[in-house]
This record gives sequence, C-alpha cells and structure tokens, in this order.
Amino acid sequence: MYRDVLTVAKSIYRLSMVLPSLRFACVIGHFTSRVSKSLVAAHGAGAVGSDRSEICIRMDDDLTAGVIVSATTTASYLDLRRRGFDVSAVRYEDLVARPLDMCRVVLEFCHLPVSLAELAVKAFDVDSQANSIAAKSAIGHFREPQLTPQIKTKLNEILKKCGVPLTGEPNTIEGTLSCY
Repeated sequence: MYRDVLTVAKSIYRLSMVLPSLRFACVIGHFTSRVSKSLVAAHGAGAVGSDRSEICIRMDDDLTAGVIVSATTTASYLDLRRRGFDVSAVRYEDLVARPLDMCRVVLEFCHLPVSLAELAVKAFDVDSQANSIAAKSAIGHFREPQLTPQIKTKLNEILKKCGVPLTGEPNTIEGTLSCY
C-alpha cells in the first residue's frame, strides 16, 4: 500500500515527534548527509538501473526523511515489477474514497471471499495504532511541516532519482489495483 508522498512525509515527521530514535535521526540529518544515505540503504538502494545510492543529502527540512522513505520504498516495488515479480499495489487514497469497492478488489485479487468486504470495511473505523505511541490521538496534534517552493524543488529531485511521480503529479503507480 502506498499513498501521496507528501502525506507520508508529513506523517513520518509527526511520528518522529514521539519516537526518540527517529527524532534523533531527523535532527542529526540536518547536519550530515550520512543519515539520508543510511535511509536509502535501509529502504532499497542499489536496485537495477537506479541511482538512488547517489541520494546523500542533508535533511535540512522536516519533509526530506519521509520523502526518502516513501520514494525508495515505492521505487523498490517498481523494481520488483520490472524484474518480473507479480506484485501489485493499493493506493491508500482509493481505499479511503471507496472502501467497500476497494476491499472487494483486494479480496478478489487475493482469491479470498468477496463477501468479507463489509467486515473489512468495519476495520476502517478503528485506529490501527490505538494504545500505541503512534495513535492518531498521540501524533495528530503536531503541526504539519511547510512545503516551500525551494523544498518542493529539492524533494522533486529525490523523487526523480528514484523514478517515482513528482509532487503535484498524478501518483498512481504501475500495477495499482483499482475499482475505477
């Protein structure tokens, strides 16, 4: 499952406010490019035909870490497809917009009874992170980082290197299951 890269980046920023190790990495990333290089390595650098290993930049804003995680994960998925693996994706925004229809599509794809779709949709009413430090109630109050034109340009350079859609472009990637 994937979602809009900026939404992911903002969410990872809010998560960093309650996970000390992630916060530490983000703060240190403001001063050294080694943190971004480690993030890339952890999320799929070195894929065939990729120049992601060249992503070695200071994370001098609150969105870069999340964009690196999202972009490299999505790029790794696309690399698997290019290498012939039969993998598919689900776009979170589609799931939220049409939960019943998308649950049916996913269940059918997984060769599971489509009759379970209504039960699956009921799970959307529950915070999957409830009673954890990542609960919506715990991280939902943190401010969202701002996207300036300069930051957008920098983030789009990362996205371009990863071969994934740029900010502001349609973000449906190859192999996405859909009910549309």
